[in-house]
Amino acid sequence: MMAQYLALREEAGDALLFYRMGDFFELFFDDAKTAAAILDIALTTRGEHGGQAIPMCGVPVHSAESYLARLIKAGCRVAIAEQVETPDEAKARAKREGLPSSKVLVGRSIVRLVTAGTLTEEALLEPRRANVLAALTELRGTVGIAAVDVSTGAMGLGECPAEHLGAALARLSPSEVVVPEDWPHGPDEAIFRPRTTFASDAGAERLRSVHGVATLDGFGAFSRAMLGAAGGLVSYLDHVGRGKLPLLLPPVLRESQSTMAMDAATRGSLEILESAQGGRAGSLIGAVDRCVTGAGSRALAEDLSAPLLDVAQIEARLALVQFWQTRPIERAQLRDILRAIPDLGRALGRVVAGRGSPRDLGQLRDGLSEAARLHHWLGSAPDRPVLLEDIIASLTGHGALTDHLARALVPTPPTERSGGGFIADGYDAALDELRATSGDARRAIAAMEARYREETGIASLKIRHNGVLGYFIEVGARHADALMAPDSGFTHRQTMAGAVRFNSLKLHEEAARIAEAGGHALAAEEAHFEALVAEVVATRESIAATAAALARLDVGAGNAERAAEGDWCRPEIAEDAGLAITAGRHPVVEAALAKTGERFVANDCQLSAANRLWLIGGPNMGGKSTFLRQNALIVCLAQAGCFVPASAARIGLVDRLFSRVGAADNLARGRSTFMVEMVETAAILAQATPRSFVILDEVGRGTSTYDGLALAWAVAEAVHSQIACRCLFATHYHELARLAETCEALSLHHVRAREWQGDLVLLHELADGPADRSYGLAVARLAGVPAPVVARARAVLAKLEATREATGGIAAGLGDLPLFANLRTAEPQPASPEAQLAEALRAADLDALTPRGALDLLYEWKRGLPKGQA
Repeated sequence: MMAQYLALREEAGDALLFYRMGDFFELFFDDAKTAAAILDIALTTRGEHGGQAIPMCGVPVHSAESYLARLIKAGCRVAIAEQVETPDEAKARAKREGLPSSKVLVGRSIVRLVTAGTLTEEALLEPRRANVLAALTELRGTVGIAAVDVSTGAMGLGECPAEHLGAALARLSPSEVVVPEDWPHGPDEAIFRPRTTFASDAGAERLRSVHGVATLDGFGAFSRAMLGAAGGLVSYLDHVGRGKLPLLLPPVLRESQSTMAMDAATRGSLEILESAQGGRAGSLIGAVDRCVTGAGSRALAEDLSAPLLDVAQIEARLALVQFWQTRPIERAQLRDILRAIPDLGRALGRVVAGRGSPRDLGQLRDGLSEAARLHHWLGSAPDRPVLLEDIIASLTGHGALTDHLARALVPTPPTERSGGGFIADGYDAALDELRATSGDARRAIAAMEARYREETGIASLKIRHNGVLGYFIEVGARHADALMAPDSGFTHRQTMAGAVRFNSLKLHEEAARIAEAGGHALAAEEAHFEALVAEVVATRESIAATAAALARLDVGAGNAERAAEGDWCRPEIAEDAGLAITAGRHPVVEAALAKTGERFVANDCQLSAANRLWLIGGPNMGGKSTFLRQNALIVCLAQAGCFVPASAARIGLVDRLFSRVGAADNLARGRSTFMVEMVETAAILAQATPRSFVILDEVGRGTSTYDGLALAWAVAEAVHSQIACRCLFATHYHELARLAETCEALSLHHVRAREWQGDLVLLHELADGPADRSYGLAVARLAGVPAPVVARARAVLAKLEATREATGGIAAGLGDLPLFANLRTAEPQPASPEAQLAEALRAADLDALTPRGALDLLYEWKRGLPKGQA
């Protein structure tokens, strides 16, 4: 056994090996130590290997999924080694090979690798979150990206420049990433695969083979980089599935210029799908999501991750939301229907992947039937928007399949098919006859039990059944002697502590009838199951389209529900570079305040070409960061096709959204908080365009006052004069107010605060003009800083302010600086040949030079001199 295990262990590579032994998956050696620590189960030993006890632990097969979920969450990959032959088949093989049947080992092989990105089991997946597997490859500076949610089969292909890979991955948020071996640009936790599997020609051929087409032109114009990534993706899926591919729908071309770009820092800062504390609570989607299905929540998350740039598509989504917002009664009815519909996409994914159950077939039957019901109901609704028409068209076309499933399956099919009982009575006459035979035999056994009690006079006699002995007769130990007699007609089988078990010829005959009929019945049900699965697989693409339509319907109704409960408005989408938001609110903060009965203070934001950069001052805790974030989130919601938390909103399309608000150090990469902020700021200055929207908070903090002010001044000028994009810039540097004198599209604003009887009152209102003071000492007192410390700080502040009045402060003379756009930086002049030669001579290690090396060095220096001096 150990030789078989070690061979499989080597094949499993870096994955933990679940080795099937009876009703358990066993783990040995280091695998056992790792799993026992993660799963908090007992670590034992079994036998010896190399003179040492073998560490061992195990988990029951029937509950393996829950243990797998914990291992995957801990970052492990698991190889499943199953028995691939029965003991009888193993004995027959031993006979053919001339081996003793008593020593033959049942054959086992790895049937699947369970990894974070290839999960399909319901127990291993989060219902409201997509589980994305991505593959990347680079071709001449362009990175091809192939991504698939294996649980639903949705597949997309795209590409981006290498420098934008981080933003692309942040949008996808993959659970697992596959890259070519030795490729240096992938994520740290990427899985490396042979470079040959990423060949574009092989990728195209794999896609054609999977989808049974002669050309991919009908799916889209895919580049070689995209096809290479697709090849690597399908190859990896084939590898982990051991030749069995999951559901893969036709690939969709994802063009990067069709959606708003947001890098990882922006997504984290705005907490779009996950809060800073982790999880949905406190995130944008947590405050917005009112979907009643997991598929709807996943579709909404995709919308928020990739807001649109096409006005027509945005307006189509908004029209669907408005349709349901104005029909509260119908909306409630729709949501009740959707709430009862199973997750069709994931049920289909399990069936196609070969991991489906009768329950999955039942879910497809019920879900498709409800979709047809919605088709008839919605088809009669007046004033239907275009997107709803498209949805309605995708909800039908499965009548024959649902009728067949309704006839074939019991109303509530079981999750396991091994025990049968899921094919309905009346569907197969032969199966009904087998069940009747089995039922008659069971009734005969019950009658036999009564007869044996009467014949033996033993009232406690029972006929029982277990998986080892089958059917047997059991009596108490004190009655056993009567049945032990040679002429009793009973055969002794087993003696227990307080009971003795027997068999009889008639019982054996009836048991054989039951076993034979039951075996044939199970085989018949299995054949029916495979036929039903084949019928589902044949229509997988149309079923997937219906699942997607139901999800889109849920998103529209859910967004309408959120808009109605929060009094949100439909935004106007424009092609210009304006941004006009009236009484805007932060959806997450407003929801948090509502729980405590507090009111959120709404504020306006009016940006235009002539007034595109707002410089915002005011005290800490005054609401500057909230104001910045709320406007960025409103833009994101609007272009995702959602209503927004405002009285009115007009959004000029934003091509890239940047947020430099709040940062933390990155110790793993050796970056301080200030370094992280500067990296994010550098990305904004390098990538923002005139159509971008940028929010900047406290640029320049974390370093000296002079350095920070200088950086904040230069960044503000660059955003205003070089990039010329819409920007909200919050700062505590009052000196920056002088930028309004030279930057014509910059205006000054502040959040209002007042001191009343020594207490700071934060009004959270935005007003025009610069801030009069920072109120830093008042905030410190609110935070609980000891009074003596605050008093000392006040005395120091008085000294500093007196010095500022005498000298003009740290900004003295800044008004004489030329504008950033007019500033000409002198180009650094190259050093003279003589200076270069002197520097090279100083750098040379003369003691280490060989004669040959010295001669080569002279020739090199000579070549570096101008022709006239050589």
